[in-house]
Amino acid sequence: MTRIHSRPLLAALLAISLLPALAAAQEAAPPMPEDPRAPRFKEVERGFFTGFEVGYLSLFKTPTADPVKFPFAGAGGGTASGMLVGATLGYDVSSRVAVSLFALGGNARASVSYGAFSVLAAGLDLRVALLGASDKYGVERLHVYLHGRGGGLLTTPEGLLGHTDVYLAGGPGVEYFTHLRHFAVGLAADVAYLTKAKAAGLAITPTVRYTF
Repeated sequence: MTRIHSRPLLAALLAISLLPALAAAQEAAPPMPEDPRAPRFKEVERGFFTGFEVGYLSLFKTPTADPVKFPFAGAGGGTASGMLVGATLGYDVSSRVAVSLFALGGNARASVSYGAFSVLAAGLDLRVALLGASDKYGVERLHVYLHGRGGGLLTTPEGLLGHTDVYLAGGPGVEYFTHLRHFAVGLAADVAYLTKAKAAGLAITPTVRYTF
């Protein structure tokens, strides 16, 4: 009877003694292979970015700042239109908010008697995306936003439209974050205003940006 009952006891003791070895074997087991379908990078990059814009600039009126210096310009040259080129350097505060520094340069021509002039502006831009749309994989790639910008402006020749001014602009835009991750393309339509010249205008610019 003693021998019969000792066998289960020995088996139990043997199992208990093997538990640490089994646990160590489980800890030493190789990790599961990584799922090849799992994304290894961000679908849309956010952070520091640089941008480029080029498009159309129009001022609805062009008053003459110094009629003595430009007697043939009269009281003004009427509507002026031309080309606008700009660059930005900024940071995505969040997926929907971005702040950046901007610089713009352009040339516009009014009436024949008034002639052409150049503008150069620089300042701060704030953009807020109000709407977003995702692709079939659930990645938000399309943004509809509002932005505003303001800064100093220089015009040449001095005395025609003026010389120094304050540039204010803002309006809606759309931006699409491409499958190239770092690149986004868009289109902005801004209402612009020169505070000293009291001249309103319109700027329509396609945009491209690269996020680092």
